[in-house]
Amino acid sequence: KYRDFATTKAATEAAEAEMITVAVRRVNITDPGKENLLDYIDPKKYVILPNTAGCFNAEDAVRTLRLAREAGGWDLVKLEVLGDTETLYPNVVETIKAAEILVKEGFQVMVYTSDDPIVALKLEEIGCVAVMPLGNPIGSGRGLANPFNIRVIKQRAKVPVIVDAGIGTASDAAKAMELGADACLINTAIAEARHECMMARAMRDAVRAGRQAYLAGRMPKRAFASASSPTEGYIWD
Repeated sequence: KYRDFATTKAATEAAEAEMITVAVRRVNITDPGKENLLDYIDPKKYVILPNTAGCFNAEDAVRTLRLAREAGGWDLVKLEVLGDTETLYPNVVETIKAAEILVKEGFQVMVYTSDDPIVALKLEEIGCVAVMPLGNPIGSGRGLANPFNIRVIKQRAKVPVIVDAGIGTASDAAKAMELGADACLINTAIAEARHECMMARAMRDAVRAGRQAYLAGRMPKRAFASASSPTEGYIWD
């Protein structure tokens, strides 16, 4: 969704991102004769993660990632099988089917999924190396619809949990990280900001702050006030 590859590069650097996911069908990673994202992004500096955006069934997703492996040698991939064009929600039945095939073929699968803890656990059991539950529909910027579900997924998972889709601003990213997420995948919130690089830096700082808050441990919520000042030395009537 960025205006051009140069803007993508600038925002990526501002965010200090570690991984870049690219749609095999929409970026010319398989055609070296055309302008390519990799002309702007150093693949030695970032982990490049081919994805199956635009696929609506397991067969197409598997075929797409086989092509990516042939073209670039990628085994670490992002599986994304959509249910429809309106919500872009994952089709979990087709996602599970594709994941089973890809894992058997030796792919390291990071998988876009719903925020259903049972589905996330099933994908982990299949052998996916990371689960990527959505926070809200892709590109919606609506934040986290079900924080409780994200927390449960993280508490049960033995693989990294990356919140994918729905993040609209820095506070959403901080919240995701405070819930225990290992990372956030962010695109539209930066690409559609008035100042992309400024928003990228805001997301960077929010992710770091949220992670630190999670590791530090949140204070308990209380029904009533709890005085922070001691009563010793108080002058009584």
